[in-house]
Amino acid sequence: MNKLNKGSNQRRHLRTPLRCHFKIWHDRIGEAIVTTRDISDGGLFLVMDEARIPPVGTVLRGQVQGLMQDAPVVIMEVVRVEPGGIGLRFISDPN
Repeated sequence: MNKLNKGSNQRRHLRTPLRCHFKIWHDRIGEAIVTTRDISDGGLFLVMDEARIPPVGTVLRGQVQGLMQDAPVVIMEVVRVEPGGIGLRFISDPN
């Protein structure tokens, strides 16, 4: 397990900068194509218009667009909201 320690910011997974289109969908926000900022084994950060940002705790589905024809659909939970985007962690079961 990799740990990154930046001051008080402790992470379990190393982040890798990655920009790609990412489709998300949820009942409240509908469907949107957004851009990733970075990704790790534990989650990713999405760059989003602040008007469409769902609150912390929201569980949504997502899928990488344009890199592979049948990319898997992942289930994620919003764990951080900041100006311009959201941090999500991958979850295997929304219940």
